[in-house]
Amino acid sequence: MWKNVFAPKKEISKGLYSSAGLLAFILFLLTWSLLSYSGLVNPLFLPSPGKVVNTALDLFAQGDILKDIGISFTRVGLGFLLAAIIGVPLGILMGTLRIMEGFFEPLMGFIRYMPASAFIPLFILWIGLDEGEKMSVIFFGTFFQLTLMVMDVTKNVQNELIEVSYTLGASKAKIFSKVILPASLPGIVDTLRITFGWAWTYLVVAEIVGASSGLGYMIMQSSRFLRPDKIFVGIIIIGLLGLVTDTIFKFIYRASFSWMRKEGV
Repeated sequence: MWKNVFAPKKEISKGLYSSAGLLAFILFLLTWSLLSYSGLVNPLFLPSPGKVVNTALDLFAQGDILKDIGISFTRVGLGFLLAAIIGVPLGILMGTLRIMEGFFEPLMGFIRYMPASAFIPLFILWIGLDEGEKMSVIFFGTFFQLTLMVMDVTKNVQNELIEVSYTLGASKAKIFSKVILPASLPGIVDTLRITFGWAWTYLVVAEIVGASSGLGYMIMQSSRFLRPDKIFVGIIIIGLLGLVTDTIFKFIYRASFSWMRKEGV
C-alpha cells in the first residue's frame, strides 16, 4: 500500500487518499488552536476555534446569515452561469476555428490580466448599485479565463478524429456535434469546476461597494467593528460553499465520464 505513495503518477487507495486530506485539516486545526489558545497571537488578530464556532451558532440562531448565504450564492451562481453560457460556446469556436481564435484571443488575453476590482467604479457608472453590478464583477472575473481554458481544451482534440470523420463523409456541423463536443466535454466540465471556484473568490470584491447583504458585506462590516470571529465565520462558510460546488462538479464528472481515468477527480 505504501510503496506507491511517493512514486510519480502511481495510484493509491481511496482510503489513503481521503486520510491524507483529513490529516491536512487536522494539522491546520491543531496549528490554529495552538496559536490562539496559547496566547501566542492576540485574539484581536486570531480568534480561537471555539470562539468562531460559538459566533457561527449565534449567527445561525439569529437567522440573518442564512439570508446572506442565499443572496451570495445567487450572485455567484448567476454571474458564473452567464459567463459559462457565453464562454463555453465561444471557447469551443475559438479552439476549432483559427479565424475565431485570431479575432478573439489577443483581446481576451489582454483583458484577462486586468483586475476585476479596478472595473467596479465603471460597473457602478454603467449599471448602478443593483444586483447587476455585483454579478458583473463575478462575470468579469471568470469569463475570460473560462473561455480561454475551454479554447485550449478544444484545441487538444486529436486532429486524427476530425480527419477520419471527414473521410467518412461527416459534414462540418456533424464534426462539431459528434466529434469535437463529445471529445471536449470532460475537459470543459473540469474547466467549469475550476473557474466556479474562482467565482467564489470574487464574491467579497463584488460585495465591497453598494451592498447591504451577503457574506462579503458581512465580512467587510465585521472588519470595521473589529470582529475577527465573524470574519472567520464568513470566510469558512464561503470555503465550505466552494467545497460543496466543487464536489458536485466532481460527481457530475464521475457520473458522466466514468470511462475516463483521471487521478484525484
